[in-house]
Amino acid sequence: MKGADKLKKGFTTGTCSAIAAKAAARMIFRQAKSDKEFVLTPKGIVVETKILFPEFDHISARCAVKKYSGDDPDVTNGIILYVYVRLTDKKEITIDGGKGVGRVTKKGLWQNIGEAAINKVPKQMITEAVKNVFDEYCYEGGADIIISVPDGEKIADKTFNPRLGITGGISILGTSGIVEPMSESAIVETIKTEINVKKANGSDYIMISPGNYGFDFIKKNFDIDLDKAVKCGNFIGEALDFSKAAGFDGILLIGHIGKFVKLAGGIMNTHSKNADGRMEIFASNTALICNDISIVRKIIECFTTDDAVEVLKEAGICDKVMDKIVDKALFYVKNRLKSNIEIGIIMFSNIYGVLGKSYNVYEMIRRLSVLS
Repeated sequence: MKGADKLKKGFTTGTCSAIAAKAAARMIFRQAKSDKEFVLTPKGIVVETKILFPEFDHISARCAVKKYSGDDPDVTNGIILYVYVRLTDKKEITIDGGKGVGRVTKKGLWQNIGEAAINKVPKQMITEAVKNVFDEYCYEGGADIIISVPDGEKIADKTFNPRLGITGGISILGTSGIVEPMSESAIVETIKTEINVKKANGSDYIMISPGNYGFDFIKKNFDIDLDKAVKCGNFIGEALDFSKAAGFDGILLIGHIGKFVKLAGGIMNTHSKNADGRMEIFASNTALICNDISIVRKIIECFTTDDAVEVLKEAGICDKVMDKIVDKALFYVKNRLKSNIEIGIIMFSNIYGVLGKSYNVYEMIRRLSVLS
């Protein structure tokens, strides 16, 4: 639900591919066009959709399915996925990507380098769907299956694929077969995958930042290799957990004060719908430094973190308060990780630049630099 409205689910590129593969296989045996086809998704939901551009001969067939993402803001919504199926005598089903399906160029993904970016569950769905048709028609041979997405290469620039080292197109994805509206789980899974790719490609230290503000600030101020950096959105806690599980020796957190001040309150999902407390955190740490209650009251009445910083600067206590806030943030991050991973934190403002940093950040920046 979103307010009073019930949001619509969609189906994944993996489900599209499985439906199209099943329809193509059926057309070969029936020697007739298919108008619709269905599959049972891993989530237990049956998806049926229209079959587009069907064509066939006595040993092969090709058709397409239009992707539907429901109310999820998915860049692949409405794309056309084509599947070509050709019968073979080798008694196995092979699945590969054609035009518009990406190729893996880095370690850390489920596929090997050079393979098409078709994930495990979609491959299983496609194989099962085609085998069901084979069983229906008592066919004991195999098939070669190729998935292609004509607009895939263009769309891929709007996905995480370039950062994951997947080139030439989109990935065929889906663990449940269903696209959940406004799915946070898909974002978190992508962050996890990107972190694992960084580790698999030889990084011992990783830099994590919520988003574009952080990356822009890094580009302007530090010589950090952005191939060792990950955007985590609001999911700072999850990014920390994934980095620990991946085995990194150190994590450097760089973020705008508007989000990172929340770390000093133990808030690890920084979206405003979950928690705010920014001014309360500023005010409580100010009270530890300053006995002037009027300054604390001014901060509580601020609307933005830059406004609060301005109050602190006018009072001449900004550096001391920010040191307290960074120390608190370090405490909560280390408490979450409960490990010996080295942690560094930089908090900045677009107006005032670096506001607070832990003592070890310059050594961590050296380890993350382009030349390291």
